Amino acid sequence: MTIVSISPDERNGQRRGKRILDETVPLLPSKQEETGEFDEFNGASFAGAVFNLSTTIVGAGIMSLPATMKVLGLVPGILLIVFFAFFTEQSIDMLIRFSRAGKTVSYGGVMGDTFGKTGKVLIQLCIIVNNVGVLIVYMIIIGDVLSGTSSSGYHHSGVLEGWFGQHWWTSRFFILLVSMLAVFAPLACFKRVDSLRYTSALSVALAVVFVVITAGIAVVKLLAGSIAMPKLFPDVPDLSSVWNFFTVVPIIVTAYICHYNVHPIENELDDPSQIKPVVRTSLALCSTVYITTSFFGFLLFGESTLDDVLANFDSNLGIPYSSVLNDAVRVSYAVHLMLVFPMIFHALRLNVDGLLFPSASPLGSDNRRFAIITGVLLSIVFLAANFIPSIWDAFQFTGATAAVCIGFIFPAAITLR
Repeated sequence: MTIVSISPDERNGQRRGKRILDETVPLLPSKQEETGEFDEFNGASFAGAVFNLSTTIVGAGIMSLPATMKVLGLVPGILLIVFFAFFTEQSIDMLIRFSRAGKTVSYGGVMGDTFGKTGKVLIQLCIIVNNVGVLIVYMIIIGDVLSGTSSSGYHHSGVLEGWFGQHWWTSRFFILLVSMLAVFAPLACFKRVDSLRYTSALSVALAVVFVVITAGIAVVKLLAGSIAMPKLFPDVPDLSSVWNFFTVVPIIVTAYICHYNVHPIENELDDPSQIKPVVRTSLALCSTVYITTSFFGFLLFGESTLDDVLANFDSNLGIPYSSVLNDAVRVSYAVHLMLVFPMIFHALRLNVDGLLFPSASPLGSDNRRFAIITGVLLSIVFLAANFIPSIWDAFQFTGATAAVCIGFIFPAAITLR
């Protein structure tokens, strides 16, 4: 076997050649990449790519995974998480392999190359539906955490509501409005994925903080004998209860959807051949976080686990400094979701622009169009988050429709084609 060393100049030349070849086809996600700004970019690092992809994966889905354990039991639930991690890695590998074969640099490019304009439009629509649903879920969770939520006739107080009581400025609408104007809008103004690498690193760190605190609380209570081991397998009292098992599949499917950001991250890598190790590292990290959260979250709350496990952290946990730990868990994950938001929004905005203005100039070079699309999308997500009652409802819709197409059906169809 001969190992050939490729110099940076040669590699950059190859990257430029790939862009020039692709400029003959107006592929949406590559519009921004085809600008001169991209050619002047020195390249993203391996660590930055891992953080950005991990941030795309570990979003709101983690909050519903303990509830899936309540339905499935620990053993089938954890096995399903591992299975979908492997399945996701294989589907991304398909996309990467056929992207290189077709000299395309985007998911839309692969679909367009395989199925023509119809395929390209179809993947754009699926990404739009999926990402809008995910962003709505993020805002619902942030509202639940900071303002509070009601479930089964019981009101779970939010952090600000617990600190200051119920006021107009601790209401869900006002909190989400402030979050939108102070956090989401500024972060959504970045035009390049790699610009978000530091916020992505912080978001991953906050997710780990959430897992560590939850695990610590569960272990302390388990050693004290105040909680019992949760069920390992599901309860099947009758045949109709079997249908409940199918409700968890969209949740786990949604938890791993990151395919729409693989190409933008690869395009900005200094060495594009690192994308496969980036994907494997990110999936290993996220699977560890998912399994740990599912196990300790369900261990801690058992059959009382809510659809959004963060809502469970509003009462006395039966350990010292319970209120401090509750607030630390909820605030850390609320901030995590705020930092994840722009990663998902970036792909959403590009696909909306490509669907509505397929022949227009690159979005990054038109500030007016960029601002209008950004403002309209943020407004739609904000309004929907104030009217959709539960993240479970949103996850079931997106996970059973657009997410499964993006993650598994389309990559398999490209391979078969």
